[in-house]
Amino acid sequence: MQLTAEQFPDATLITVLESRIDAASAIAFKDTMRDLSEDGPERVILDLANVDFVDSSGLGAIVAAMKLLGPERRLELAALSPTVEKVFRLTRMDSVFTIHASASEAVGVQKLAS
Repeated sequence: MQLTAEQFPDATLITVLESRIDAASAIAFKDTMRDLSEDGPERVILDLANVDFVDSSGLGAIVAAMKLLGPERRLELAALSPTVEKVFRLTRMDSVFTIHASASEAVGVQKLAS
């Protein structure tokens, strides 16, 4: 699973470079997320702009990544495709995560807050 991380003063932006987070990639996704977000600021923003498919295993891996951050840090999502957004809405996970229209908006909101 290919992910990249970019550090900002108050956030880590992790971009998924794959088109799917599914049963075949869920474990690799979770392991890579743990490595990239192990240390860092309170906010971790997951850029899903390249992702056009998330199944239940992928959703579980995203929730597991959130739980790995612990209670003092939070995972936010950005740039969900309509298909991926529908998965989050139907499972009501859209009420669990802060969802931004784009990664630049997520980072911009963070910059304005500081």
